[in-house]
Amino acid sequence: QVQLVESGGGLVQAGGSLRLSCAASGRTFSSHAMGWFRQAPGKEREFVSAINWSGGIINYADSVKGRFTISRDNAKNTVYLQMNSLKPEDTAVYYCAARSGTSGSYKHAEYNYWGQGTQVTVSS
Repeated sequence: QVQLVESGGGLVQAGGSLRLSCAASGRTFSSHAMGWFRQAPGKEREFVSAINWSGGIINYADSVKGRFTISRDNAKNTVYLQMNSLKPEDTAVYYCAARSGTSGSYKHAEYNYWGQGTQVTVSS
């Protein structure tokens, strides 16, 4: 069982930055791939980024590539999402997720554990 708690969301102006954190409980964090997803009002949950167990394989959605950076610290059981050059269309609830196994995925159905989400609002 893995429990995930996100933090770091908030209100920021367009062009600004935020850093999201996701703290995981349990001793098996390093054996899980991690992902970030987001869901805007009235829209489906969409993939943002994923990182494999070691941090050596990383994927991004095209919409955030070059602006967002995912990383993980297995010693701290934490995954991060650094978000720069934020745009109003980045406004959403951001969720971190853990997937049993070592490879990340862009498919939310393949993740076993989810955090409660953190709101990110980007004003124009």
